[in-house]
Amino acid sequence: MNWRTEWRPLALIALVFSALYFLPAGLLPDWGAAGEALKLAQWYAREHVLTCLIPAFLIAGAIAVFVSKASVMRYLGAGAGKAVAYSVAAVSGSILAVCSCTVLPLFAGIYRMGAGLGPACAFLYSGPAINVLAIILTARVLGAQLGVARAVGAVVFSVVIGLAMHLIFRREEQAKAAAQAALPQPETARPLWQTALYFAAMVAVLVFVNWADPGAGAAQFWAAMFSYKWLLTAIAAAALGIILLLWFGLKWWKILLIAGHTVMLLYVIGTSPYLAFVAAELIFVVALLRSGGELREWLRESWTLTRQIMPLLFIGVLAAGLLLGQPGGRGLIPPEWIATCVGGNGLGANLFAAVVGALMYFATLTEVPILEGLLANGMGQGPALALLLAGPALSLPNMLVIAGVLGWKKTGVFVALVVTMATISGLIYGSIIG
Repeated sequence: MNWRTEWRPLALIALVFSALYFLPAGLLPDWGAAGEALKLAQWYAREHVLTCLIPAFLIAGAIAVFVSKASVMRYLGAGAGKAVAYSVAAVSGSILAVCSCTVLPLFAGIYRMGAGLGPACAFLYSGPAINVLAIILTARVLGAQLGVARAVGAVVFSVVIGLAMHLIFRREEQAKAAAQAALPQPETARPLWQTALYFAAMVAVLVFVNWADPGAGAAQFWAAMFSYKWLLTAIAAAALGIILLLWFGLKWWKILLIAGHTVMLLYVIGTSPYLAFVAAELIFVVALLRSGGELREWLRESWTLTRQIMPLLFIGVLAAGLLLGQPGGRGLIPPEWIATCVGGNGLGANLFAAVVGALMYFATLTEVPILEGLLANGMGQGPALALLLAGPALSLPNMLVIAGVLGWKKTGVFVALVVTMATISGLIYGSIIG
């Protein structure tokens, strides 16, 4: 890839992002549903791009460069053992605790590296759905029964949906497994444990920098984790720097440059940890650009995914805001219609809740206060569970990107499975709770 030819898409993405990020919210036009779409897009740009998506794109690019196809195919490939593949997919996805959009670069990375359709879809669902903090918050705010039902449903869904995708497209998966079996075993540049520590440090940075406030009355552990999120992020980033220095060839002076700017911003100028993190992130990207070999290839792969996924995400966020508005806002579909349609525990209410949940964009933990308001306005317990099982794992932006990776046929089947299982789970739960 010639970076001189890539400046136009990069400049366009940067221009749109900057316009949304820096424009004062009060200056956004009040154009009804169109205004809601712009406000949601601005909120997304400010809250998710710099701390969620850029680290996720870097991790996804690293998967393409530093993880051998043999490793991916051994544990997640179309021919891997089902128990190992789905356990690894569900566990690795749940560790990330990310939203439905942040998981997309990681999903695209492992799928392109040879992961089977079933394990890749299990990973895609488990990342946003099996979020330990969100499940605990659900139990505390909405009740223990709903929290337990959400936890059990999310774990079961990730495996069942993955297995169903594998069975529905088994002919393609069998051909893929046969092709993978014929591939020669590639040589690895470094031991597996070094690569594992490298990814663990990057995932730790992604998790800690996005650690959400659990709210008042949360357990001491979760509150303490939020209080020390920036310290934990700094420790993980320092560990990543040491690993890159020792085993990946990043020059020592580049690491000192990043660390020095971070310390200067924090303690000399006195800026916020958020701004210091963003500055360190941007300097790190430039350091990769000015490197060679694997490190430059790492940035190239990350940019390829960014160029493909980012425009679709922004289009999807605008569409979601236009239809449903931002949280607390009003899109083309009035919120009172939604509240009316999810009353009771019938089939229609559960199906409607699952479909609306699949279309809406939920940032991590935001589904809980939204549901709290809907339950107070007459929403049934069954539809509440249906929305919890479909909402965090899917969104309109999420579907557009999945279609770009899997194609519309597989994406349609995946979405249909999530919505159908969420509807059935809501019906069962609603009939039990009454």
